[in-house]
Amino acid sequence: MSNLELEVLDQDEAAACCSPMVREPLGEEAAVDLAKMFKALGDPVRLRLLSLIASYDGGEACVCDLTGPFDVSQPTISHHLKVLREAGLVASERRGTWVYYWVLPTALAKLSALLQAPAATGGAR
Repeated sequence: MSNLELEVLDQDEAAACCSPMVREPLGEEAAVDLAKMFKALGDPVRLRLLSLIASYDGGEACVCDLTGPFDVSQPTISHHLKVLREAGLVASERRGTWVYYWVLPTALAKLSALLQAPAATGGAR
């Protein structure tokens, strides 16, 4: 990974960045940003790629390790990785011949905070 440190948001910071939809409506800018993430995750190959990257030891995976589990070509995998990167879900770094990818914790925290269910009350359905 690069020398940059990624800040991991705790639950309070994640909630401040994106209040759950059940508490207040999304603003236009937040909706556009989050829609890019959800659109990127709407493809089964991209969803599996994100899961695969996140599951690697150390939290990062070489692109050379990401092509085997899929029945698509290497250029297609590269395209899907580009979509995930442009959506802000993963970051990457070139190291010699290979590119390494890792999931951005802040992106997952935003999605998680947005979809957080309200605490159950007596009138829950």
